[in-house]
Amino acid sequence: MKIMVPFVLAAGLFAVLPAHADDAYDKCMKASDGSNTSWGQCGGDWMARADKALNDTWKKVHSEIDDDATSKALLDEQRAWNSYKEKSCLFYAGGYFGREGEVLSYPTCRAAVIEARTADLKSYFEDTEPK
Repeated sequence: MKIMVPFVLAAGLFAVLPAHADDAYDKCMKASDGSNTSWGQCGGDWMARADKALNDTWKKVHSEIDDDATSKALLDEQRAWNSYKEKSCLFYAGGYFGREGEVLSYPTCRAAVIEARTADLKSYFEDTEPK
């Protein structure tokens, strides 16, 4: 029975991986050696890619605003969101969900939070014309 437990746990972990994972994350996970270290690297790389996309989007959106009040309001919003981001998903990293929570759930949760913000920023000016 002890042999089955790790197999069942590993199969269960892969069953709960998010459907929204990016292709590079999926490839990294499939190529990993199945260790927490390699899984953590895959998740860390995904968060870094998400952060880069967010920063690129922020620069583009913010640079297009030529109104000081709007620019300041958006900057204030981004600063508030950054505070939220830094607190997001930490419940996975606290140990309650085990090491797999730290290396699988935390980075996928955080990357999803970052990607949602990137999508929000992109959408702000899609349907509106600045006045």
